[in-house]
Amino acid sequence: MPFGFPVLLELAGRRCVVIGALPVAEGKVEALLAGDATDVLVVAEGPAARLDALEAVTGVAVERRGWRGEDVEGAALVIGHDPSHEGRDAIAAAARAAGAMVNLVDDIPNCDWAMPSIVRRGDLLLAIGTGGASPALSKKVRAQLEGTYGPEWAEVLLILREVRAATSASLPTFDERAARWASALDLDEAAELVREGRSDELRTRLTARLLGGVPAS
Repeated sequence: MPFGFPVLLELAGRRCVVIGALPVAEGKVEALLAGDATDVLVVAEGPAARLDALEAVTGVAVERRGWRGEDVEGAALVIGHDPSHEGRDAIAAAARAAGAMVNLVDDIPNCDWAMPSIVRRGDLLLAIGTGGASPALSKKVRAQLEGTYGPEWAEVLLILREVRAATSASLPTFDERAARWASALDLDEAAELVREGRSDELRTRLTARLLGGVPAS
């Protein structure tokens, strides 16, 4: 299966390069920024309106020209496109020679990684991939997940992070933490309580379940 190993990358502080008008038009730069990219070079001659908007974004540098080999030096990720096979091959070769992982839009043989369809709810990230077989299926699954996991899930995850930090010292072993969380966390309950504005009650319930029977320190 192409792209069969999913990973989540830390992009902050790593250079990302976007080459060509098509990835700019398809929102690839905004996708990188949503993933906390802080150093993005865009090399493209259009679309003009999108480039105008990107020039105003902190952490994005825009060069309105054709790409050059030195553009990919120091890059961690490269997203690119060229109308010709030869042009795409050249981008991929230059990126790989520079030590970057490359994604050429609609050119699977020249891709080291695939950009999945994504649902973001705060720190909750749901990614859907089909190995490049069907972007249409990815989009439809994403639409279903967007309906299932609404905006309340951003707050749910914040609460889970807070409760985990507050209780971990009292549950020092991994096995015990895992078992107690598996028992304590009810996803339907968590989403309902947050939707109803009862976030404090969710914190209280989770903490009580996690620490039930644990001797006070």
